[in-house]
Amino acid sequence: MREVMQPWASCPASVRAGIVAVLTDIDDTLTEHGRLPAVAYAALERLRAAGLRVVPVTGRPAGWCDLIARQWPVDAVVGENGAFYFRYDEAARRMIRRYAKAVADRGDDRTRLDAIAQAVLTEIPGTAIAADQAYREADLAIDFCEDVPALPPVAVQRIVDVFHRFGATAKVSSIHVNGWFGGYDKLSTSRLLFAERFGIDLDAARDSIVYVGDSPNDAPMFHHFPQAVGVANVRTFANTMTDLPHWITTSPGGRGFAEVADALIEARTWKPNA
Repeated sequence: MREVMQPWASCPASVRAGIVAVLTDIDDTLTEHGRLPAVAYAALERLRAAGLRVVPVTGRPAGWCDLIARQWPVDAVVGENGAFYFRYDEAARRMIRRYAKAVADRGDDRTRLDAIAQAVLTEIPGTAIAADQAYREADLAIDFCEDVPALPPVAVQRIVDVFHRFGATAKVSSIHVNGWFGGYDKLSTSRLLFAERFGIDLDAARDSIVYVGDSPNDAPMFHHFPQAVGVANVRTFANTMTDLPHWITTSPGGRGFAEVADALIEARTWKPNA
């Protein structure tokens, strides 16, 4: 685990100039208090206009991701913590949908996830099924602070424990515990997307990729990408995370993401010995 996160402002121009793609979490990384501020949306647009690949990598549901892929200034979106990627082909005017598991398997998983939902709601007072669950295709999201009064960390851990008891994977975001059956995650499906759609080996190119996030479910991405950045509110979870980002912004949420974008775009004009 990296013990000290370095200020993003101190990232060398030579490093920033070599970045070719930005992957980013959404909740509390692009958003602030549940809203997407104009500064964050504009930062996505400016990054893409500058020639970088831009891909949100989120725990949010398929229904949301369809809209994001169609309407946001992004190249694709990885959703439900790696259950799929969506990429809108503007020339062909069609949505490309690639799932980690077959539709029949997802149907079988849903029955098992419904049992987990019942167990969580019965055993842990104050929990709720996430409001966006109706738009999900592969996972179960348990709300512990988005639309319910915030639960203490011990209750969040109990939710995770229930998922594990049923043999499911569970990841904690800043608002939900997401659970699913299968070996995929944000990183594995991001690898698939970049290989299939952009011709980029995400392992070989990891020094030239920035991942921006804020919470424990981002830890595998923080571990994989040497130039990963946490927005300032990542400090909330720092003591419970196995891997921290190398860099950290001054501002939280969407304003922190805009700091990342500003520095990357500025570095596009950098020249050695300039």
